[in-house]
Amino acid sequence: MHFYSLLSSSILFVLLLCVSDSESLKTLKNLAVKHGGSLTIPCFYDGKYKSNLKYWCRGYYWSTCKTVAYINTSGGTSVTDDPTQNMFTVELKSLQDSDSGYYWCAVEIGGTGTPDDKNYLYLTVSADPAVSVINSTVSGQEGGSVIVQCLISAEYQNKQKNWCRFKDWTCFTVGRTTTSQNSAVLVTDYGKGSVSVEMSGLQKSDAGWYWFSAGDVGVTVHLTVTERPSTTTAVTTVCATEETSISETTSGSTTVNKNTERTTAEL
Repeated sequence: MHFYSLLSSSILFVLLLCVSDSESLKTLKNLAVKHGGSLTIPCFYDGKYKSNLKYWCRGYYWSTCKTVAYINTSGGTSVTDDPTQNMFTVELKSLQDSDSGYYWCAVEIGGTGTPDDKNYLYLTVSADPAVSVINSTVSGQEGGSVIVQCLISAEYQNKQKNWCRFKDWTCFTVGRTTTSQNSAVLVTDYGKGSVSVEMSGLQKSDAGWYWFSAGDVGVTVHLTVTERPSTTTAVTTVCATEETSISETTSGSTTVNKNTERTTAEL
């Protein structure tokens, strides 16, 4: 009887793990940021939620979490919705150690007895974060390349490093990866807490949100890809008229007088 009770408890625990990870609302689970820094967190939702109200909530338990900000609010925390991308972003500024804790990306569903959809993450703010990047926003031109410099604390230097794309949740580890649809990705671990990610042969489809992680801790990065400038050459045309007079000399030779008017200069 004890065996079956233990088995039932194990099955229930697995089910709770599955339920806690929303399929229609996705974000990272464990983020790090440096004391005093800022962080933008993307939350991706199902297309059926385009017109629903989005918000950001803080607390260990969902039932008691406190709403920090709704969309279109400003201040230390702002929430911005982008229905064209099926996502909303939460921007956190001037973070302090006391801001560490559990947070929730949430979508208001409405209706009596209908719970809002949500997904949680844990944020750690410290003087020496597990992972960080020199620039959390990078930009490159089509066909060009960008490099993201990543820093890792001593505790996480031996953890697996990943560069991941939110769009399709694919990840690249140390080494070079080339695909036909996206840019080539080169992740280089220099040791001593330094990793670089180079994306070359950029395409417009590469634009969007990424994250770099060491072990189970990550940090977000946004990539913008601009159009390649057109290679047009300015041509200046100079028009001139030549008046040539030919006169015959007494010796039978000819003398040619050329008077050139640089009409474009006079105009």
